[in-house]
Amino acid sequence: MVKSLFVALALAGAATPGAALAQSVAIAQPVAGTRLDISATGTVTRVPDLAIISAGVVTKASTATGAISENAARMERVRAALKRAGIADRDIQTSSINLNPDYRYENNQPPVLTGYQATNNVSVKFRDIRNSGKILDALVAEGANQINGPSLTIDKPEAAYDEARTRAIAEGRARADLYARALGMRVTRLLSVSESGGYSRPPMPYAADMMVTAQRAKTEIDPGTQDLQISLSMSFELQ
Repeated sequence: MVKSLFVALALAGAATPGAALAQSVAIAQPVAGTRLDISATGTVTRVPDLAIISAGVVTKASTATGAISENAARMERVRAALKRAGIADRDIQTSSINLNPDYRYENNQPPVLTGYQATNNVSVKFRDIRNSGKILDALVAEGANQINGPSLTIDKPEAAYDEARTRAIAEGRARADLYARALGMRVTRLLSVSESGGYSRPPMPYAADMMVTAQRAKTEIDPGTQDLQISLSMSFELQ
Protein backbone atom coordinates (compact mmCIF):
# COMPACT_ATOMS: atom_id res chain seq x y z
CA MET A 1 0.00 0.00 0.00
CA VAL A 2 2.82 2.42 0.83
CA LYS A 3 4.53 1.60 -2.44
CA SER A 4 1.37 2.24 -4.48
CA LEU A 5 0.71 5.55 -2.72
CA PHE A 6 4.26 6.74 -3.30
CA VAL A 7 4.24 5.95 -7.02
CA ALA A 8 0.83 7.57 -7.46
CA LEU A 9 1.99 10.77 -5.77
CA ALA A 10 5.16 10.85 -7.85
CA LEU A 11 3.27 10.44 -11.10
CA ALA A 12 0.67 13.04 -10.10
CA GLY A 13 3.41 15.52 -9.33
CA ALA A 14 4.98 14.91 -12.73
CA ALA A 15 1.67 15.57 -14.48
CA THR A 16 1.15 18.87 -12.66
CA PRO A 17 4.56 20.58 -12.30
CA GLY A 18 3.08 23.73 -10.77
CA ALA A 19 1.43 21.78 -7.99
CA ALA A 20 4.61 19.81 -7.38
CA LEU A 21 6.54 23.03 -6.87
CA ALA A 22 3.91 24.43 -4.55
CA GLN A 23 3.91 21.48 -2.17
CA SER A 24 6.47 18.70 -1.99
CA VAL A 25 5.38 15.31 -0.67
CA ALA A 26 7.92 12.64 0.26
CA ILE A 27 7.25 9.24 1.81
CA ALA A 28 10.23 7.30 3.14
CA GLN A 29 10.28 3.61 2.34
CA PRO A 30 12.46 1.05 4.05
CA VAL A 31 14.69 -0.69 1.49
CA ALA A 32 15.68 -4.20 2.47
CA GLY A 33 18.02 -4.71 -0.47
CA THR A 34 20.03 -2.37 -2.71
CA ARG A 35 18.50 0.82 -4.09
CA LEU A 36 19.19 1.50 -7.77
CA ASP A 37 18.54 5.00 -9.19
CA ILE A 38 18.56 5.39 -12.96
CA SER A 39 17.45 7.86 -15.63
CA ALA A 40 15.62 6.80 -18.76
CA THR A 41 14.51 8.67 -21.86
CA GLY A 42 11.78 7.77 -24.30
CA THR A 43 11.89 9.28 -27.79
CA VAL A 44 9.35 9.28 -30.60
CA THR A 45 9.67 10.90 -34.01
CA ARG A 46 6.88 12.73 -35.78
CA VAL A 47 6.50 14.83 -38.92
CA PRO A 48 5.56 18.43 -37.97
CA ASP A 49 2.02 19.30 -39.04
CA LEU A 50 1.96 22.97 -38.07
CA ALA A 51 4.09 25.90 -39.27
CA ILE A 52 3.96 29.25 -37.49
CA ILE A 53 5.23 32.13 -39.62
CA SER A 54 5.34 35.87 -39.10
CA ALA A 55 4.33 37.89 -42.17
CA GLY A 56 4.22 41.64 -42.33
CA VAL A 57 4.55 44.93 -44.16
CA VAL A 58 7.18 47.64 -43.75
CA THR A 59 6.41 51.03 -45.29
CA LYS A 60 8.19 54.40 -45.31
CA ALA A 61 6.82 57.88 -45.92
CA SER A 62 7.73 61.50 -45.23
CA THR A 63 4.97 61.78 -42.63
CA ALA A 64 3.79 59.50 -39.85
CA THR A 65 0.25 59.56 -41.23
CA GLY A 66 1.43 58.60 -44.70
CA ALA A 67 3.55 55.71 -43.43
CA ILE A 68 0.81 54.22 -41.25
CA SER A 69 -1.92 54.73 -43.89
CA GLU A 70 0.06 53.02 -46.65
CA ASN A 71 0.97 50.24 -44.25
CA ALA A 72 -2.66 49.66 -43.27
CA ALA A 73 -3.76 49.50 -46.92
CA ARG A 74 -1.08 46.97 -47.87
CA MET A 75 -1.70 44.93 -44.73
CA GLU A 76 -5.38 44.71 -45.58
CA ARG A 77 -4.45 43.10 -48.91
CA VAL A 78 -2.18 40.65 -47.07
CA ARG A 79 -5.01 39.67 -44.71
CA ALA A 80 -7.39 39.25 -47.65
CA ALA A 81 -4.86 36.95 -49.34
CA LEU A 82 -4.68 34.83 -46.19
CA LYS A 83 -8.45 34.54 -46.10
CA ARG A 84 -8.57 33.54 -49.79
CA ALA A 85 -6.00 30.85 -49.04
CA GLY A 86 -8.36 29.37 -46.47
CA ILE A 87 -6.54 30.50 -43.31
CA ALA A 88 -9.08 30.72 -40.47
CA ASP A 89 -9.43 33.84 -38.33
CA ARG A 90 -8.27 31.89 -35.26
CA ASP A 91 -4.96 31.20 -37.02
CA ILE A 92 -4.17 34.88 -37.71
CA GLN A 93 -2.96 37.00 -34.81
CA THR A 94 -1.44 40.49 -34.81
CA SER A 95 2.01 40.23 -33.25
CA SER A 96 3.34 43.79 -33.55
CA ILE A 97 2.55 47.27 -34.89
CA ASN A 98 5.32 49.87 -34.84
CA LEU A 99 5.80 53.43 -36.07
CA ASN A 100 9.29 54.94 -35.79
CA PRO A 101 10.98 58.09 -37.08
CA ASP A 102 13.90 57.77 -39.51
CA TYR A 103 16.91 60.04 -39.08
CA ARG A 104 19.93 60.85 -41.21
CA TYR A 105 23.15 61.08 -39.27
CA GLU A 106 26.19 63.03 -40.46
CA ASN A 107 29.48 63.73 -38.78
CA ASN A 108 29.33 66.49 -36.16
CA GLN A 109 25.78 67.37 -37.18
CA PRO A 110 22.52 66.94 -35.27
CA PRO A 111 20.30 64.15 -36.63
CA VAL A 112 17.90 65.19 -39.37
CA LEU A 113 14.39 63.71 -39.53
CA THR A 114 13.90 62.15 -42.97
CA GLY A 115 10.56 60.40 -42.54
CA TYR A 116 8.79 57.60 -40.75
CA GLN A 117 8.72 53.82 -40.94
CA ALA A 118 5.62 51.76 -40.09
CA THR A 119 5.67 48.02 -39.45
CA ASN A 120 2.76 45.62 -39.02
CA ASN A 121 3.23 41.88 -38.49
CA VAL A 122 0.82 38.99 -38.04
CA SER A 123 1.59 35.51 -36.73
CA VAL A 124 0.01 32.91 -38.99
CA LYS A 125 -0.53 29.22 -38.33
CA PHE A 126 -0.26 27.14 -41.49
CA ARG A 127 -1.90 23.75 -40.96
CA ASP A 128 -1.05 22.59 -44.48
CA ILE A 129 2.74 22.87 -44.48
CA ARG A 130 3.13 21.64 -48.04
CA ASN A 131 1.11 24.59 -49.37
CA SER A 132 2.46 27.23 -46.98
CA GLY A 133 5.27 28.25 -49.33
CA LYS A 134 2.76 28.89 -52.11
CA ILE A 135 0.70 31.05 -49.74
CA LEU A 136 3.78 33.03 -48.71
CA ASP A 137 4.49 33.81 -52.36
CA ALA A 138 0.92 35.06 -52.71
CA LEU A 139 1.37 37.28 -49.64
CA VAL A 140 4.50 38.83 -51.12
CA ALA A 141 2.61 39.52 -54.35
CA GLU A 142 -0.01 41.37 -52.29
CA GLY A 143 2.51 43.60 -50.50
CA ALA A 144 4.13 41.61 -47.69
CA ASN A 145 7.84 42.40 -47.59
CA GLN A 146 8.89 40.85 -44.29
CA ILE A 147 8.71 37.12 -43.54
CA ASN A 148 10.13 35.49 -40.39
CA GLY A 149 10.14 31.80 -39.53
CA PRO A 150 8.87 29.21 -39.74
CA SER A 151 8.55 27.53 -36.37
CA LEU A 152 7.63 23.92 -37.13
CA THR A 153 5.83 21.93 -34.46
CA ILE A 154 3.28 19.22 -33.68
CA ASP A 155 -0.24 20.58 -33.27
CA LYS A 156 -1.46 17.97 -30.76
CA PRO A 157 1.57 16.21 -29.25
CA GLU A 158 -0.17 14.57 -26.25
CA ALA A 159 -0.45 11.09 -27.81
CA ALA A 160 3.18 11.23 -28.96
CA TYR A 161 4.36 12.21 -25.46
CA ASP A 162 2.35 9.34 -23.96
CA GLU A 163 4.11 6.94 -26.33
CA ALA A 164 7.44 8.44 -25.27
CA ARG A 165 6.50 7.88 -21.60
CA THR A 166 5.75 4.21 -22.30
CA ARG A 167 9.11 3.83 -24.03
CA ALA A 168 10.93 5.57 -21.17
CA ILE A 169 9.37 3.23 -18.59
CA ALA A 170 10.28 0.18 -20.68
CA GLU A 171 13.83 1.45 -21.11
CA GLY A 172 14.16 2.12 -17.37
CA ARG A 173 12.93 -1.32 -16.42
CA ALA A 174 15.19 -3.01 -18.98
CA ARG A 175 18.21 -1.09 -17.69
CA ALA A 176 17.35 -2.01 -14.10
CA ASP A 177 17.18 -5.69 -15.10
CA LEU A 178 20.56 -5.36 -16.83
CA TYR A 179 22.20 -3.93 -13.71
CA ALA A 180 20.56 -6.57 -11.55
CA ARG A 181 21.85 -9.44 -13.73
CA ALA A 182 25.34 -7.95 -13.81
CA LEU A 183 25.30 -7.80 -10.00
CA GLY A 184 23.87 -11.28 -9.60
CA MET A 185 20.66 -9.87 -8.20
CA ARG A 186 17.07 -9.33 -9.33
CA VAL A 187 14.65 -6.40 -9.38
CA THR A 188 12.11 -6.90 -6.63
CA ARG A 189 10.06 -3.71 -6.85
CA LEU A 190 9.79 -0.19 -8.25
CA LEU A 191 10.24 2.41 -5.52
CA SER A 192 9.51 5.66 -7.35
CA VAL A 193 9.03 7.32 -10.71
CA SER A 194 9.33 11.03 -11.46
CA GLU A 195 9.11 12.88 -14.75
CA SER A 196 11.45 15.77 -15.47
CA GLY A 197 9.34 17.05 -18.35
CA GLY A 198 8.87 16.70 -22.06
CA TYR A 199 11.27 18.03 -24.66
CA SER A 200 10.69 18.70 -28.30
CA ARG A 201 13.76 18.91 -30.51
CA PRO A 202 12.70 21.17 -33.38
CA PRO A 203 13.79 20.62 -36.98
CA MET A 204 16.23 23.04 -38.57
CA PRO A 205 14.35 26.30 -39.27
CA TYR A 206 13.84 27.19 -42.91
CA ALA A 207 14.73 30.86 -42.51
CA ALA A 208 15.00 33.62 -39.92
CA ASP A 209 14.58 37.40 -40.20
CA MET A 210 14.21 37.01 -43.95
CA MET A 211 13.34 39.87 -46.25
CA VAL A 212 11.60 38.79 -49.47
CA THR A 213 10.60 40.42 -52.74
CA ALA A 214 8.06 39.68 -55.42
CA GLN A 215 10.88 38.47 -57.73
CA ARG A 216 11.79 35.66 -55.33
CA ALA A 217 11.79 32.11 -56.72
CA LYS A 218 9.06 29.70 -55.64
CA THR A 219 9.17 29.22 -51.88
CA GLU A 220 9.26 25.69 -50.43
CA ILE A 221 9.05 24.61 -46.80
CA ASP A 222 10.16 21.09 -45.90
CA PRO A 223 8.71 19.81 -42.60
CA GLY A 224 11.40 17.20 -41.92
CA THR A 225 10.94 15.28 -38.67
CA GLN A 226 10.81 16.26 -35.01
CA ASP A 227 11.85 14.28 -31.93
CA LEU A 228 9.70 14.40 -28.80
CA GLN A 229 11.30 13.15 -25.61
CA ILE A 230 10.27 12.32 -22.06
CA SER A 231 12.89 11.81 -19.32
CA LEU A 232 12.14 9.81 -16.17
CA SER A 233 14.02 9.22 -12.93
CA MET A 234 13.30 5.76 -11.56
CA SER A 235 14.32 3.96 -8.37
CA PHE A 236 14.28 0.18 -7.95
CA GLU A 237 15.02 -2.20 -5.14
CA LEU A 238 17.43 -5.05 -5.93
CA GLN A 239 17.90 -8.21 -3.91
